[in-house]
Amino acid sequence: GKATLHAENTPSPYGVEKPFSFNQYIQEWGFLSLSKTKKLLDPYFRFKLSGAKFDDKKFEEDREKVLDYYNSLGYRDAQILDDTLLRNPSGNINVDIKVDEGKKYYFGNITWKGNAKYNDSVLNGILGVTKGDVYNLSVLNKRLGKEASQEGGDISGLYMDDGYLFFRAEPIEMAVYNDTIDYEIRITEGPQARIKNVTIAGNEKTKDHVIRRELRTVPGELFSRSDLIRSQRELANLQFFNQETINPGVVPNPDDGTVDINWKLEEKSSDQLELSAGWGGGVGLTGTLGVTFNNFSIKNITKKSAWDPLPTGDGQKLSLRYQSNGRAYRSMNFSFTEPWLGGKKRNSFTIGVNSSKFSNAFNQFGQIDRARSDTNYLKTTGLSVALGKQLKWPDDYFNLIYTINFTQYKLSNYPIFDENFRSGISNNVSAKITLQRSSVFDPIFPRSGSNFMASVQFTPPYSLLNKNIEKSENKYNNPEYHKLRFNAEWYVSLGKPMGAEKTRQFVLKIAAKYGFMGRYNNKLDYSPFERFQLGDAGLTNNFGLLGYDIIAHRG
Repeated sequence: GKATLHAENTPSPYGVEKPFSFNQYIQEWGFLSLSKTKKLLDPYFRFKLSGAKFDDKKFEEDREKVLDYYNSLGYRDAQILDDTLLRNPSGNINVDIKVDEGKKYYFGNITWKGNAKYNDSVLNGILGVTKGDVYNLSVLNKRLGKEASQEGGDISGLYMDDGYLFFRAEPIEMAVYNDTIDYEIRITEGPQARIKNVTIAGNEKTKDHVIRRELRTVPGELFSRSDLIRSQRELANLQFFNQETINPGVVPNPDDGTVDINWKLEEKSSDQLELSAGWGGGVGLTGTLGVTFNNFSIKNITKKSAWDPLPTGDGQKLSLRYQSNGRAYRSMNFSFTEPWLGGKKRNSFTIGVNSSKFSNAFNQFGQIDRARSDTNYLKTTGLSVALGKQLKWPDDYFNLIYTINFTQYKLSNYPIFDENFRSGISNNVSAKITLQRSSVFDPIFPRSGSNFMASVQFTPPYSLLNKNIEKSENKYNNPEYHKLRFNAEWYVSLGKPMGAEKTRQFVLKIAAKYGFMGRYNNKLDYSPFERFQLGDAGLTNNFGLLGYDIIAHRG
């Protein structure tokens, strides 16, 4: 029978104000599958429009898309013989499209002409199209690199990553016999192009050196498409610029075999302000004040002319945060990061200071008790220093980070772990080594790439150095532990971007996490600090104050 599509009582995915798109209806909503041959696909398609306006221009475009789809399945000679538009009594339009599929074709022999840089076997391996494969001109063009792709892995990318900016590849049909088509791919390699000028425009606050140190496009070097794409990624990850408008502006100069790259940027605000306040509940004034400056400049902090409203442009990060819940809780945090220590290599330096106090300030009647809050509390004071280094092996997505952390916990009549440990001081000194790799293009909305992190954190083995620590009154004066963490995340795009502006896309995230905490001496219990806690929001039962790793849990 006839393949019939009935979309009655189905809301239009494009709303009543937008024109109906036949091809988008097929691909995005799956009402019709064109992946079978004549056994399932009659020469007629029938479908009914519901809630969408008919648009002649869009309809003509979609007729061509139907043929393109047939061509991708090997039906090279497919054609639309006729179409009929009929208005039914309900006021909607029925569209009948009559299609002649023709025969299904396959690739035959593929030969190369004009290739001097790479031999036929190398090019055949990258092309990945062999004799007997179903004919698909779109796949052939994509493997040749005639359709732009950030993933690379095509013939054009192979040449352009080695400076051949003027490279061209044209597939020519040489013979058509029965159901087989032979192709000759004619290559024009051209000369290798070197980068001549690199200009930057649109950065009003961010200084040129902050941008240039992220670029792989360096004057005098051979042009490389992968370096161009990597530069775009690094600029986007700064979060200083609108990612969608970053434009490298490649301008070839065939006369002298060079290329100019004119980066056009559009700055956006990446700073954050957190402000909340309240009054009541018997605690008085409560609130949070936090600011984060992601493009700070400590160098210009003494220059009045640079304060607009704060000195910016050097790519440093400064964060300040204060939170208070009256006498029950208060917290202060400060951190500063220089991503390029010394300015020549991607060696980061971070310093952080924090102080907090959590008091058992409420009496049995639920009222604030000033005396109680001064005698029943947990105070923490911490300092951390971290140095990071970008590695070149296995690749330059890897970073190695060394961290030294000191946190002092001061308890006053506040049992948190052991009833015998209600008051006292614990000094937690630890070192941490972290190896991480990130190839994610956009950290805020990652659509591809991966994140990996492995770390080992450890304290000195006090109990092995001092055997009497097991008998001491405060066994946790110097807590000891060793801790391993491993996180892995993959992002896989599902389908092509959707919508008029191509901003909607389904992305699959696959993640795996592992954590382990150990002890040097099995006669001592595990450290009450730096443990793992599943779920929670970070403050309940003081988990946020004890250095716990909060493992997100939903469901």
